[in-house]
Amino acid sequence: MEDVVWFKDVDKNDVRFVGGKGANLGELLKIGAPVPDGFIITAAAYTRSVKNSGAFDRIKGLLFNLNVNDPLALEEKARACQAEILKMELEDSLTKTIKSYYHRLASQKNPYVAVRSSATAEDLPVASFAGQQATFLNVKGQKELTGAILACWASLFEPRAIFYRQEKHFDHFKVGIAVPIQLMVNSEVSGVMFTADPVTGDKNTIVIEAIYGLGELIVGGQVTPDHYEVDKIGFTIKTKNIVIQTKQLIRKKDKNTLTPISRAFAKLQKLPDDKIVELAKIGKSTEDHYFFPQDLEWAFEADKLFIVQTRPVTTLGRNTKVESQKPILPAANYELLLTGAPASPVIGTGPVVIINSPKELSKVKNGNVLVTKMTSPDFVPAMKRAVAIVTDLGGRTSHAAIVSRELGIACVVGTAHATKKLKDGMIVTVDGSRGYVYKGRVARAKGTMPKVTVPKSRIKTATHLYVNLAQPELAAQIAARNVDGVGLLRAEFILSQIGTHPKEFIKVGRQQEFIDKLADNLSVFAKNFGRRPVIYRATDLKTNEYRNLKGGDMYEPREPNPMLGYRGAYRFIKDPDAFKLELEAIKTVRAKHKNLHLMIPYVRSVQELESVKTLVDAAGLLKDRDFKFWMMAEIPVNVIMLEDFIGIGIDGVSIGSNDLTMLILGTDRDNEEVATEFNEMSPAVLWSLEKIIKTCAKFNVTSSICGQAPSVYPELTEKLVSWGITSISVNPDAIDSTRELIYQAEHKLVQKHG
Repeated sequence: MEDVVWFKDVDKNDVRFVGGKGANLGELLKIGAPVPDGFIITAAAYTRSVKNSGAFDRIKGLLFNLNVNDPLALEEKARACQAEILKMELEDSLTKTIKSYYHRLASQKNPYVAVRSSATAEDLPVASFAGQQATFLNVKGQKELTGAILACWASLFEPRAIFYRQEKHFDHFKVGIAVPIQLMVNSEVSGVMFTADPVTGDKNTIVIEAIYGLGELIVGGQVTPDHYEVDKIGFTIKTKNIVIQTKQLIRKKDKNTLTPISRAFAKLQKLPDDKIVELAKIGKSTEDHYFFPQDLEWAFEADKLFIVQTRPVTTLGRNTKVESQKPILPAANYELLLTGAPASPVIGTGPVVIINSPKELSKVKNGNVLVTKMTSPDFVPAMKRAVAIVTDLGGRTSHAAIVSRELGIACVVGTAHATKKLKDGMIVTVDGSRGYVYKGRVARAKGTMPKVTVPKSRIKTATHLYVNLAQPELAAQIAARNVDGVGLLRAEFILSQIGTHPKEFIKVGRQQEFIDKLADNLSVFAKNFGRRPVIYRATDLKTNEYRNLKGGDMYEPREPNPMLGYRGAYRFIKDPDAFKLELEAIKTVRAKHKNLHLMIPYVRSVQELESVKTLVDAAGLLKDRDFKFWMMAEIPVNVIMLEDFIGIGIDGVSIGSNDLTMLILGTDRDNEEVATEFNEMSPAVLWSLEKIIKTCAKFNVTSSICGQAPSVYPELTEKLVSWGITSISVNPDAIDSTRELIYQAEHKLVQKHG
């Protein structure tokens, strides 16, 4: 197939060339549906362009072994993939062809167009990729069009798209992307139509939802639409629910602008009755042609209806019968908190988590009820962990509703006040079949209670649970979790954000600037954790990592094995100027926040620890009796001579089990040739951990562990607790599971000893 084709030249059999959206637009045109004309840049043009530019190979490398359940890693790799595409330049021949088609599309010069993404695996009966890739409305001119095309290609690697493809077992590199470019409808009213009721599964009902202006707001759930139901047999309107709409998205001065709606129009029915019926008939004819219920997007301008895309409804028949899921609800026994539009015929019970921003999504754990104003595709990983979704805004065709039905979880949308009326931790029952939210756990008919796993998010344990952190922007949301403090605050990420080698600041006389920047970042953690301790590990970048900072080449030696080289305590002693800047930053923060403490990494000898402690004392930190001075235990000498290290005067020891295991076993876990020999459950490693913990207990010194081992080996957690460890510090994703493991281990210990 050519690089660029007209809608009329493709049909539903051309998905592999023009994607689901492109193929369906061609098919609709062939059956006489009112589709605005357009052309498609085929998937072949995308594939050739990314391969010839080298972007394809670089993206493969970026996605190799990616864990999509790690939101930070997913976000980082996705942005890097997109950057590879956005910096490409289209081939001259492709640019000329696109320009020719664009200028032949309409009689006027530089017409407004909609530029949409059409992945070759999307809009299939087995999976809906709706909202996964980008759409750009009211694009005008060749330069803007080229930018939108590249952005559509890049959106194939949005975090949510990568996540969804992996969940659905689609190969990232066998999914292409085409770009339909369609004459823009300047919508007065727009919306979505399902040719079968997506909530009840009733195939004799057509559901239409409508809003003023462009349709972006309806799918995103940013406004609650009018809701119309039409009988498919006689085309009579069975139900109309008119909703006040106060804002709309329209084209204004060449820009898509959110504008208020006058009071007179805000209360009116969006689409006239005759147009509702006309639209329903178009939907019925489309379904008849495809022999499958359809999900269509439509627009209305100058008394004309247009269909701008269609896809199969992917959620029919996925849920159990609604009647069997209905709870027994004696009015006297259950408090009805909210009502909204029923969006998914399932019942879910669990604790509420209020989400005000996608940045807070890590708060959502298995078994939670996710409550938010509206959802977007970025919410999908968190929605998968929830048992129910409740939104302030949106209708039954909003993103929240569609995804909830696909996931088979309860959903009530358009409640207006959920984020205000419900509170974090409140137990609620969400009846997605009728649009009700009840207080507490509501009894159900026998056999219909869905299994719900509610995390024990407020368990208390004698052994402290700490968290490992590095990024200031995560401090607030992690501090809100059930953690007792920060057991390892890594300096490396903060240094990389500052971007310049500390000695470069010293060279140009800008020491105070470095101190202020570091202090500002440390303050974020200290402030958010209140009185809970924050253990800051002094900078432990290796020389190859330091060289990545601006000016680093001037100050760092090149070492054959940086892991065993110029790092940790030895660096602080040999070149104390940079270390003194860190100490000043800590002093600055502790003037307001007494919960920030210091931990020294990679201490090779007792003499090193003594010398470093002298520097810390000279900075005035040890004069504060509340200040805690810790040491990392990550070298065999720390185990063998621990009593001597303790004799120098330390308040705590934190086991770096990753490095300690490598150095005990002589194995580099990052070297794939020998990585299989890395074993944190080796008897030698376990002996070392037990010795450290019991020695610390003997001398009344705090003991902790901040490596990955407790998260990976549940049986290790039980051993650590039995040996008497003071605290365990884990990554944020392991907080709830580790707290539960600690609780169980302590419970066994109590039972064993009566």
